[in-house]
Amino acid sequence: MASYSKQQLSGGTQGTAILVAATASTGTLIHTTGTSSTAIDEVWLYAYNSSSSAVLLTIQNGGTTSPNNDIKITIPSQSGLTLIVPGLILTGNGSVGASVYAYAGTSNVVTISGYVNRIA
Repeated sequence: MASYSKQQLSGGTQGTAILVAATASTGTLIHTTGTSSTAIDEVWLYAYNSSSSAVLLTIQNGGTTSPNNDIKITIPSQSGLTLIVPGLILTGNGSVGASVYAYAGTSNVVTISGYVNRIA
């Protein structure tokens, strides 16, 4: 039987929001899965934009190849948390983990919060 556990994003500290400093690929590290190909990470991410203008955010889901791994979303100005990754799944390949990165059109104004449901 599978076990489920809620995990912090590995790119953060103690569950706090991760500041997106990068403005180009490769972005700021948000999360890396374990190396196991049988453990599944269900990733949930939310973004907040502290600037007075909307900002284009790019999530690199599972790699940094464009456009294969890109998810682009405009984050409105100061409007609370915006869901940006709704439970997409990633796994390692048996020797390395898969990573999620983010970069934004403006540096140091977008933060990413969230969690991972690990299914093993």
